[in-house]
Amino acid sequence: MNKSCSVKVYHGYGHTQDLVIYGHVFAFKAKTKQVYSNNLLVNISHLLKLFIVKPAPFTRVQLNFNGQLLEQKTAYDGFFKFEWEALENVTAGWHGLKVKAFAKDGAVLGEALGKVYVPHKTQYAIISDVDDTVMVSHSATIGRRLRELFIKNPRTRKTFPGIAEFYRQLALSHTTADQPNPFFYVSSTEWNLYDYLLETFRFNRLPEGAFLLNQLKRWTSLIKTGKTGHEGKLIRLRRIMAVFPKQKFILFGDNSQKDPTIYARIAEKFPENVAAIFIRNVRQGKEIESRRILTKLEAKGISTCLFKESQEAFTFAQKIGLIEIS
Repeated sequence: MNKSCSVKVYHGYGHTQDLVIYGHVFAFKAKTKQVYSNNLLVNISHLLKLFIVKPAPFTRVQLNFNGQLLEQKTAYDGFFKFEWEALENVTAGWHGLKVKAFAKDGAVLGEALGKVYVPHKTQYAIISDVDDTVMVSHSATIGRRLRELFIKNPRTRKTFPGIAEFYRQLALSHTTADQPNPFFYVSSTEWNLYDYLLETFRFNRLPEGAFLLNQLKRWTSLIKTGKTGHEGKLIRLRRIMAVFPKQKFILFGDNSQKDPTIYARIAEKFPENVAAIFIRNVRQGKEIESRRILTKLEAKGISTCLFKESQEAFTFAQKIGLIEIS
């Protein structure tokens, strides 16, 4: 096998009739084995390597899911997306798959394993933003955001107090531990930081879920990380809602950028599927505007909560019956 390409497969999701998986093929990708260090230079070096990539455009890729084979080509930025219907019923849980990349002569350039998550038939699903909703990121201020990225590693990044425990309880809302509510983490952060985020979430014991991130960036655009892709975020949200039309969704975001507006548009598109919207109030200057948007949603029968501390959101979730009061 001529492994001259690197294949990266991200967690997918779906059900028997509609499965989706994403990934990238790289002609070059810097080696990025994480060393969990408090050394500033070590952390800066690791972060830079995440953005030192050379995509492999228009490369033939093949998906193998339980013997079912599908093929397509990567986009100009090496990105691929497989969407398919399974030949047999797929049970709830995580399912393995493999993606291979091929040269024009048929030689295998690289391969990688991936997983797709099929949720149990629970009442709720949770969609959450990442930056300034779960993790302290200072998204609205590029200097402070880059400082958080550069000086911290995935295990020293701060999450908001109480958010992990709150999400773990939401995973069990009106269901059981063996059939948890699914989580989808949708962010304007780039795919470059996928492994970084995955480790941060696992280290902090946040519920396992599928990440849907923003378009890959090269190191020359590092300073713009997390600052674009709001329309793309809306598209990804619509995609999730459309795949699970019978699910009631709980949406989490913050008012550092565009979440209140994006979630309001989602509620207009899927009014019967949005059970509650939680917005973390991280920008006081946007509090009035955020309350105005949420008040309009309340009038449409959607429970909303503008909160600063996670405990406020937890108490509200108990009040509206999302979490049982023990």
